[in-house]
Amino acid sequence: MTNVFTEKGTSEFINRIHNLTPETKPQWGKMSVEKMLAHCNVTYELIYEDKHPRPKGLKKLLIKLLIKNYVVGDKPFKKNGGTAPAFLIRDERKFKTEKERLIQHLEKTQQLGESHFNGKESHSFGPLTIKEWNTMFSKHLDHHLTQFGV
Repeated sequence: MTNVFTEKGTSEFINRIHNLTPETKPQWGKMSVEKMLAHCNVTYELIYEDKHPRPKGLKKLLIKLLIKNYVVGDKPFKKNGGTAPAFLIRDERKFKTEKERLIQHLEKTQQLGESHFNGKESHSFGPLTIKEWNTMFSKHLDHHLTQFGV
């Protein structure tokens, strides 16, 4: 698993992102490249912005019990798997804008470093370890960059 908290790991992801173009097509799934970038940005919006409502009550409990281990665990995501409603991108997006936002999010995460995330509460899963944060970031981004052949 690529370590997003290191300069090397962040650079690897950014280099892969730079290999995308507005014409890049997915190897599976229906998302366009700009929607995929926007979809990946949601992960960071949940951390750095207050634009998505937090799950509460039974919904929050079910997410922790049924989804958390899938998202923060080492097992890769399946192709064409489902996604949470906040991650569904229904409107049109601009490739350049979403690409720049994703790179900025990666750089910010790396600069804040492991210590910032150690025990930090996630939007949906409660407090996570450094390893869980890294797995969530790295696995999700790798999955979608691989989806688009980079």
